[in-house]
Amino acid sequence: MQISKDTLAGRTIVAIVYVAVIALLAAGILLGVWTAREMNAVVTDQFNAQQMVIAQTAKARIEREIGEVKHELYLQAQALRGKAADTRELADGLQQSLVRLAESGMRRVDVVDRTSGRVFTAGRHGSWSERSLAGTSLYDGVRFTSREEPAFWVSPVLADAADEEMMIAARLTPDAGRLLVFHLNVSALLTSIVKTIQSGKTGYAWVIDPGGRFIYHPNSDFFGRDAFAVREEKFPDISNERIHFIQKEKMLKGEQGTGWYYSGWHRVYTGPTKKLIAYCPIQVSDSPPRFWSVAVVAPQSEVEEALSRGSFRLLLLQGLVVLAVILGASAIIWLENRWSSVLEAKVIAKTDALAKSEEKYRSLVESAEDLIFTVDREGRFQSLNTFTAKFFGGAPEAFVGQHLSSAFPEPSAANQAKLIAQVHLSGKSIREEFELPLGERSAWISANFMPVKTETGGVGAILCIARDITETKNLQRQLVNAEKLASLGTLAAGVAHEINNPLGVILGLCELLLRKAEKDTQQYEDLKTIERQGLLCKETVENLLSFARAEKQPREFSDLNAGIEEIAKIVRHLLEKNGIALVLDLGQSLPPVKGDARQLQQVFLNLITNAMAAMENGGTLTIRSFLERSTRRAVALFQDTGMGIPPDHIDHIFEPFFTTKPEGQGTGLGLFVSYGIVTSYGGTI
Repeated sequence: MQISKDTLAGRTIVAIVYVAVIALLAAGILLGVWTAREMNAVVTDQFNAQQMVIAQTAKARIEREIGEVKHELYLQAQALRGKAADTRELADGLQQSLVRLAESGMRRVDVVDRTSGRVFTAGRHGSWSERSLAGTSLYDGVRFTSREEPAFWVSPVLADAADEEMMIAARLTPDAGRLLVFHLNVSALLTSIVKTIQSGKTGYAWVIDPGGRFIYHPNSDFFGRDAFAVREEKFPDISNERIHFIQKEKMLKGEQGTGWYYSGWHRVYTGPTKKLIAYCPIQVSDSPPRFWSVAVVAPQSEVEEALSRGSFRLLLLQGLVVLAVILGASAIIWLENRWSSVLEAKVIAKTDALAKSEEKYRSLVESAEDLIFTVDREGRFQSLNTFTAKFFGGAPEAFVGQHLSSAFPEPSAANQAKLIAQVHLSGKSIREEFELPLGERSAWISANFMPVKTETGGVGAILCIARDITETKNLQRQLVNAEKLASLGTLAAGVAHEINNPLGVILGLCELLLRKAEKDTQQYEDLKTIERQGLLCKETVENLLSFARAEKQPREFSDLNAGIEEIAKIVRHLLEKNGIALVLDLGQSLPPVKGDARQLQQVFLNLITNAMAAMENGGTLTIRSFLERSTRRAVALFQDTGMGIPPDHIDHIFEPFFTTKPEGQGTGLGLFVSYGIVTSYGGTI
């Protein structure tokens, strides 16, 4: 049938096409507006997220610089404690600190003797002076809330005629009668770090103190002035309500976040400018608590300029789409006789695209450095990538149609056949780790068996994607051994100190007495008895220390209660020495659990060590074991009366090297290694 625009059918089609074109055009415009708004919101959020990263980087650098100043202060205070305040002897050491911390803004160092009312001051150029404290209240507010060391007192930022200054003090005597005080040029410190910060093309950063005063700002008119007052003074015609709210309710309360506000000044811009802001607190001191707040700002117009270019391209794309629709409609009306050829061309194009997609997928699978293969229900290879074939020393076509045993050793092939049967039966994926012998060595493989469904929903084949995790397994074993040594370090040192030293004296004196005593006498026999018992103690200590030696243990089943009781015997004396009562409540008739006894004992020792650290003033440690019948799992529960774990640390306790212990008292690997041991045997912690 011929369709013409002069016929009723033709006019109807033309009308429908016109209506469709208008509808598409309207939909395109609405979609463009909506997309532009969404893009603006997304890009603005992303830009502010980038500004937050910049602000947090500046925060970290400032806190690191202040931390280095505190560390130097602590070292100098340690060196000066107990020494007489001889100005000539003090000058050399303090001058070295001034030189080392010059880039951190160090201005001068004071040694304050509040008892005698004298102050010794060392300058940056080797000068020194001594003066009286009379008439000055500069150091009256120095207080230390803790008697533990290191302890620091940090002053608010003080404004003088030249720059902003901050004092950091450490005590030289327990009563704080003598002080060591570092004077920092806050302006120089912040300028060296914050001045170079740039967000976008013209963005910058500024810093305020807890009083809302600018202690750094690229505009010299703002520097050192109250942020609230200077904005009202400089820009009375602009509403500063939003930035004042952010500064007062967020920044000055130590919060971090992002937002926007209007400003009357921004480098090359004049007039009201909408700015994006990201801010975060800078922790200056814990006691007394003091913090600053750093903000990174940039004009939103820079973001909108980038978005406008994207919106133009989007509009152009929409125009091309509409043009394509119009041309297509015209082709339908005027070229009806070519529909079949067009359809055929589309089929060919789709076929080519499908072939390219299949080739791309095949290339992806072939280039992957993973074992990827499919097998049927009987465990015969249907396909495998080149990496799998090379891994087993052959070509892919040599394995297709062969059983798994042609590539894998018989025990491993049999185990995989069972897993394949389970996947066929359940229709769900199964993940398994197993050791694969490869001649003189072996490799650990992590395999995921997944069902490949047919059109009817059944399981047609099994896809296996496996990866060599031998290096990961070796690393886990190394970490287990490393933490074993770290966990037993304190215990072994205590045993050596408490037993080996006096034991050596006993055995030494016993040997001297044996030389003097005559054989076949009661005295000689008594001394031999003392020697045998001393050597027995020595052997016991050596057995304890051998627990820390790394050795490869096979997977086995062990007695949970026996492991708890054995480790309890080892640590009971140490617990009693620290005033900690040990309560054992072990369940009866527990079945054997999957796991190496020594590795499980290492987990128990790690948990007991953490409990001891949490009960510095003594307490009670309760260890229970029982069978959880709902899950058919054996449970070992460790409960102490210590300080507990802060909620914000819960999500990090199993991360490697995360520790809350002081430096030198913990590696941060205990719970991480314990987690690896327990989960390697299918358990949970």
